[in-house]
Amino acid sequence: MLWHSTPTIPVQIRVHHRPPQRKEGRVLRDYDPPIDQIPRNYDPSLHPFEAPREYVRALNATKLERVFAKPFLGALDGHKDGVNCLCKDPTRLSSLISASYDGEVRIWNLSQRTCVKTLQAHDGLVQGLCCHPKGNKFFTCGSDQVIKQWRYTMEEEMPDEPVSTILGKTVVQCIDHHWSDDVYATCGDQVDIWNEARTEPIRSFKWNVDGVHHIKFNPVEKHLIGGCASDRSIILYDIRGSSPLRKVILKLKSNAIAWNPMEAYVFTAANEDYNLYSFDMRNLSLPINVHMDHTSAVMDVDYSPTGKEFVTACYDKSLRIFPTDKGHSREIYHTKRMQRVRIVKWSLDNRYILSGSDEMNIRIWKARASEKLGTLSIREKTSFNYGEKLKEKFQHHPEIKRISRHRHVPKHIYTASAELRQIRMSKRRKEANRRAHSKPGAVPHVPARKKQIVREVE
Repeated sequence: MLWHSTPTIPVQIRVHHRPPQRKEGRVLRDYDPPIDQIPRNYDPSLHPFEAPREYVRALNATKLERVFAKPFLGALDGHKDGVNCLCKDPTRLSSLISASYDGEVRIWNLSQRTCVKTLQAHDGLVQGLCCHPKGNKFFTCGSDQVIKQWRYTMEEEMPDEPVSTILGKTVVQCIDHHWSDDVYATCGDQVDIWNEARTEPIRSFKWNVDGVHHIKFNPVEKHLIGGCASDRSIILYDIRGSSPLRKVILKLKSNAIAWNPMEAYVFTAANEDYNLYSFDMRNLSLPINVHMDHTSAVMDVDYSPTGKEFVTACYDKSLRIFPTDKGHSREIYHTKRMQRVRIVKWSLDNRYILSGSDEMNIRIWKARASEKLGTLSIREKTSFNYGEKLKEKFQHHPEIKRISRHRHVPKHIYTASAELRQIRMSKRRKEANRRAHSKPGAVPHVPARKKQIVREVE
């Protein structure tokens, strides 16, 4: 067989000469390909597999989120007794003040995770701790009936002695500072309003209760105070008035209260019945939401700076993060060594959570468990935002919903959750049976939000 070679046809190559261009700091030469914008047609008929492709991407993003979910960052150890109080510095993100049951107060540098100063503030346990809005002083109160004011600085050596000491008439349970004025409030047998320049309270409030164990100033309407009393009530005060405003009585006692920093009229109370109740202070007869998932008494609550979420500390040795508009938590944090959590704080940069517990440690957590720390490139930010939108788009699909909701929890929380679920189902079944075998209207339908409310008092 003979092979015939095809004659070569000369091809004329036309070279386009164009001026040099710049791309990201470098000069494009003649041999670089031209920069052309490729238009995209969004017609659905041209992209028949767009939805399946995006579903797979959303599923992968959800799985990767659970793979990289490692919220625990580190612990600050040094206290010799359980941590009872934490205080955020309103002017420094890297500073934290903590107090323990043995009367010791420590000042921490969070960026270096070191203790800057140790003070023996009180003879007994420290009941309350708060910081001045300017960040130059802080206040403590203890079971020794003493209120102390301390000078606070991170640039130079702090004095070991307090600036002023006030001996109260009774044990002070909690203390909180006004968000702008030189005024702070304490609670015990009654709620007292103090001026920093005086040794006697300028105003006192009492409403036929044995005692108030927790108070908190409103960060928006700064003259309002919310307090939790021993008669299972939540009381609202206005420091410009002469008497308390109103109160609502629940079936069980509330341990702590937190105001939403973005909605002046909304606050959330941590209750002994394992739930949290969000109220609108304009109508206390019915909570706007009930947040449940804990399996023991909720000890503390704190809002994020955005006001969209809050974190809770519980006696069941765990932390939970709740969206403000949902009844169940989106995240649960726990470790093997962590004991009953007494206090929790959300950092002012909305990225970290600080918790203090009975085994003498202060733990640092990420507010978003799978978030990458450090600087992100533009491609990483774009990929993350794209994945978040895909997860939001397909959040109700069964497989994605199952993966995003699944959490490994300790055995005692798992068994307690199952037991509480059986108790609630049993109560619901008994109520339905009584309604079915009674006269019409004899067993009325009571909303779940209203079952724990006894009455509102004005």
